[in-house]
Amino acid sequence: MKKVCKDWVTNAFDDNLVNSSYWQEFEENAKAASAEIIHAKDLQAAQTAISDLITTLNVNKIIATNDETSPELTTLYKNIELMGSEIYTNKFDIAEHAPTADLGISMAEFGIGETGSVCVDTYSYEARVVGMLPPSHIIILNANHTVKNVTTAFQIISRVFNRGYMGFITGPSRTADIERVLSLGVHGPSRFFIIAVDEMPNRRVH
Repeated sequence: MKKVCKDWVTNAFDDNLVNSSYWQEFEENAKAASAEIIHAKDLQAAQTAISDLITTLNVNKIIATNDETSPELTTLYKNIELMGSEIYTNKFDIAEHAPTADLGISMAEFGIGETGSVCVDTYSYEARVVGMLPPSHIIILNANHTVKNVTTAFQIISRVFNRGYMGFITGPSRTADIERVLSLGVHGPSRFFIIAVDEMPNRRVH
């Protein structure tokens, strides 16, 4: 999958700027923006959480971004597929099935304490589609990767950004364009889940 940066931790992160000290603020602000946060000890626990959501949301078809450098993520997707859900990770399959997918799953690079937003590397077409078209969206986030504010987020991004796209997601899609009545899910997912993983492979510990 094409990305702005293949290894954000090595090439963009700084221990003084990206760590777990902003997690509490991030969580509070993310929940205030109607994001639903689920804590998971590791990817195995994340898989269980995703399986529970698949059952609760009555999901049949999933589109998901994959990271070729993360065999653990590939295994997670294969295990979900074995449980009976259709899951598509190839960009051509995602393009074909995006209009009818029930759920999108993608990864975030880091969270922003000030806004409760997650920063997503959306260089690839599939990364943009997965987070916009299905009615529900799950983001997998390393809980140790949070920054203080938007200014810091742009400082981190500027270290590696040469071309492509980046996205900030703050809660589910919402609008009040029609008679000033707040509506969710008009321009994107109506439900937005953040699965915060404490022990991601090769993570930095603070």
